[in-house]
Amino acid sequence: MNTQKLKAKRAERRRYRVRKALYGTPQKPRLSVHRSNLHIAAQLIDDLNGVTVAAASSQGKASGLKHGANVAAAKAVGAKLAEAAKAKGITEAAFDRGGFRFHGRIAALALAATEAGLVCTDVEKTKAKLAGGGEKKEAPAPAEKKAAKPKGDGAKKEAKK
Repeated sequence: MNTQKLKAKRAERRRYRVRKALYGTPQKPRLSVHRSNLHIAAQLIDDLNGVTVAAASSQGKASGLKHGANVAAAKAVGAKLAEAAKAKGITEAAFDRGGFRFHGRIAALALAATEAGLVCTDVEKTKAKLAGGGEKKEAPAPAEKKAAKPKGDGAKKEAKK
């Protein structure tokens, strides 16, 4: 199979796997994120009624961003979306990363939205995870070493006796 088709098929499976556990309601809409090479966009979707409640993007002059493909732009879009949600009376959202890893621009958007008042992720856990300070398991204590056996031909001869 063509590698590009295979890559697209895997991305589609990932998107469906992430999406099947999420459902937007009027009280807690789904915060769907789309990331491209040049821009990032997010929207709050009410799946029950099939409508977009609020949206924000790094595209266009209205965004006021010089570059739309960086973490700063993602933070601005997250804050802008949270302000639009507050104006509509929405304080909570189900975060739909849409097949993208929760990393970099996607995580920055979610954190900025949460800090601006639209709760869509746990800030403390996420910051700890991104900083690499997650809980680490301790390595088990090394077992006592057995008596060293001689290596080489002598060991084989002794084992045969």
